[in-house]
Amino acid sequence: MTKPTKPWYYGGQAVMDGVMMRGRHSMAVAVRAPDGTIALWEEPLQPGPVLRSVRGIPFVRGAIVLWDTLLLGMRALIFSANVGLQEEEVQAKAEGREAEGPTSFTGPLLWLTVAMSLAFSIGLFFVAPLVVVDILERWIEQHWLVNLIEGLLRLGLLVGYMYLISLTPDIRRVFQYHGAEHMTINAYERKLPVDVANVRQQSLTHVRCGTGFMLIVVLLSILVFIAIGRPAWYYLYASRILLVPFIAAIAYEIIRVGASHSSNPIVKMILAPGLALQGITTRRPDDDMLEVAIAAFEHVLVTDAVIADAERSMSVVRVTPDGKPVSDASGGLLPSAAS
Repeated sequence: MTKPTKPWYYGGQAVMDGVMMRGRHSMAVAVRAPDGTIALWEEPLQPGPVLRSVRGIPFVRGAIVLWDTLLLGMRALIFSANVGLQEEEVQAKAEGREAEGPTSFTGPLLWLTVAMSLAFSIGLFFVAPLVVVDILERWIEQHWLVNLIEGLLRLGLLVGYMYLISLTPDIRRVFQYHGAEHMTINAYERKLPVDVANVRQQSLTHVRCGTGFMLIVVLLSILVFIAIGRPAWYYLYASRILLVPFIAAIAYEIIRVGASHSSNPIVKMILAPGLALQGITTRRPDDDMLEVAIAAFEHVLVTDAVIADAERSMSVVRVTPDGKPVSDASGGLLPSAAS
């Protein structure tokens, strides 16, 4: 086994019925297809000149990296949806009819989805609390207290939103895959063989989780907005939108420090609320889900030359971004099983 010369923090996210894993050189998304196979899409990561130029600049790199991560995450989510849509297309063909609705999400629809997700998140968690406290401001003279109430409302919205969506069966299943992602990376970082038996024993929490990141963003926003005070309404609303990347960049640096100093008592104290909040956004996965997470992880390890291709243990069916099986020049499916 050949290890990279520099440490690399692997990460990922849960998608619908699957897991995305991100490595040094590629992103792999594995999804449990309706027929029970593991559909896998992998593509190389080629950072643009802007991302390459700011990688080493603290606080600047955060906003750029997070935007890049958001785009990759949305593409992974769209891919997982496309895999699910293939069942309807196959069934429609078998019945000699056209599939109802789209059989894949690509192009402008992807960008529209990203834009709507961003608008919804900023509107719900940053603008909505401001609208509420605008009413309370008539009876509260202390600006810092108004901003503190706004921040607590934002925190309550975040936790409440996570809890409410966790009650739905579909999101609960996504949170199980979220747990599978964490457990797989935990096994690797503990230098254990990444197989179902070892992964099953791992913790559901992880210091680099996006849940903890979002909590840090909300908590930092309280301090930042208290410092700003209560300027004119147009500056007030603009600050809740335009300062989000700035706050996120600071949160990104905190997460980086947490990843490299997770045993430090002060760092542990700072990260503890985020780890606790993962009790909402992760659920214990079953072995089928662990297999999917391991399949995605194995493929980025192969691309990064951490393991050989023959060391992969999970059988997959390689598919295109729109969820359709990849065919070779002769029309047959490319090899799907591990060597």
